[in-house]
Amino acid sequence: MSKTNIKHNLLKNFLKCVVLTPFAISFINPNALKSGIEFQWNNTENFKKLNWHQRDNKKMAKNTVFLFLRKSDRKTGLLKVDVKAPKKFFSKIKEEKVNLCKAQIGGFSKRTRCLVNIPAEIELDKAKNIISIFPSSPIPSSKDNYAIVLKVTNPNRGGLYQFHSFGQSSGNIPVSFYLGSWTLKMQSQ
Repeated sequence: MSKTNIKHNLLKNFLKCVVLTPFAISFINPNALKSGIEFQWNNTENFKKLNWHQRDNKKMAKNTVFLFLRKSDRKTGLLKVDVKAPKKFFSKIKEEKVNLCKAQIGGFSKRTRCLVNIPAEIELDKAKNIISIFPSSPIPSSKDNYAIVLKVTNPNRGGLYQFHSFGQSSGNIPVSFYLGSWTLKMQSQ
């Protein structure tokens, strides 16, 4: 066999190994690889996906959920933010466990965390499953990232939980508008 054929075979075997190893690991332990892919049917312009982060996605676990409001999600300053929560999730939320903060969105080299807590009045509407957040001063449309932090016990049922957010602008005439939605995933095992 010539040197070029040997190199070609080695490269082909190496690529097979690189491509097939993650799939093999996922069959051994399905939780080893956490996919960042989210599929949505009926993708319309009326739905806007917002970023979020949670510390633990197992059912009935103590969890900290960060619902992010990034600069690109806010066109104007916000006087008020309403979050419509799913019924099964809303029953686990307590007023004293909801917080608004200026946040650092984590990644490979840094953790997701609150940098500065924003004083805000929190109201829970149990009839409509709505969390209303009134910051002491409007959330500016600056380059900073903000987060609504929920410290909850996860529901005892796995699946997808969708939160919808609505904001009230801080202009001369306050107008309510749809900010976007967060889709949280809870493990069923």
